[in-house]
Amino acid sequence: MPQDHSQDQGPAERSEQRVNDASRPLVSILLIAYNQASLVGDAIGGALAQTYSPLEILISDDCSTDGTWAAIEAAVRDYRGPHRLVLNRNEQNVGISAHLSKLAAMSQGDLLVVAAGDDVSVPERCARLVDCWNALGRRPDLIASDLEEFESAAGQAGRIAPTDLDQYKNFDDWARERPWLVGAAHAWSRRLFERFGPMLQGAMAEDQIMTFRAVMSGGAHSLREPLVRYRRGGLSGKKRYRTVEQFIARVKLTTAFGLVESEQFQRDAQIAGVGEPMRALLVPKLAREHYARDVFAARGFGAKLALMLRTPGVKMGFKIRMFLYAACPCAYRPFFALRNFVKR
Repeated sequence: MPQDHSQDQGPAERSEQRVNDASRPLVSILLIAYNQASLVGDAIGGALAQTYSPLEILISDDCSTDGTWAAIEAAVRDYRGPHRLVLNRNEQNVGISAHLSKLAAMSQGDLLVVAAGDDVSVPERCARLVDCWNALGRRPDLIASDLEEFESAAGQAGRIAPTDLDQYKNFDDWARERPWLVGAAHAWSRRLFERFGPMLQGAMAEDQIMTFRAVMSGGAHSLREPLVRYRRGGLSGKKRYRTVEQFIARVKLTTAFGLVESEQFQRDAQIAGVGEPMRALLVPKLAREHYARDVFAARGFGAKLALMLRTPGVKMGFKIRMFLYAACPCAYRPFFALRNFVKR
């Protein structure tokens, strides 16, 4: 259940402040965490240190199985600053997109700033986002900043600059080449969320979903300043699979995520008036996802083989790989064993 930990003004005072200074909209930080007990304190510290006001900070744990919730409570226990705090703990795990959608619905801000439980926002992040949004007449519905990578174990760090979103003006631009994004450095307008509504549970690519929505609305803008310290090895980092069984489990999971993502794009495209072009664009993606789902679900070698031979619209190489994983996983075990040996 949500807990309001406000130490400053009440709702009436915050509402009056918004009316009196239209250039300073209420901003909401949506900070989500899952099994990040050792890292979430730093993420919360970055949110609490924001120089911008008026600001509300929503911090939510997605039913973690470690000590994340206790770490959240400890991080805010002694806070006496100006920002309004709201804590939430989900009773069941809902995933990134549904988690952010829940916090967006709970929030009151005009600009919603996404934050991950393993990254750290620089103190000026919200202030710079508002400056940028105001300078652009609050036209963009999404602003994405650059990031600064935490130093890795190998001593490497550097600036991360996602795709320039300003080049995306319409559906054709987006369909031609989908942008490379980092959702932890996004901010959305409230009107964008209200127009399209919550994201479906099980859709993992929330950054792609919200960027598509923005391109089809007021536009998306890239702010070329590193406003987030990013931990590449976090939840979004690449996973190393030591066994073929682990890899197969991941393939099944990503296939399920992909099907929900496709449904979300179709729903959003319909709202934006580009339903038919989106359906045509998704035909090959859906064919691959349906085949991968069905070949793992089919019972028996013969049924799996029949699917591989009869499924149209999917490249044969992909069909063969998925068939072998589904029907003959033992064929891949030597490759995983060799890779594990080489990487020791």
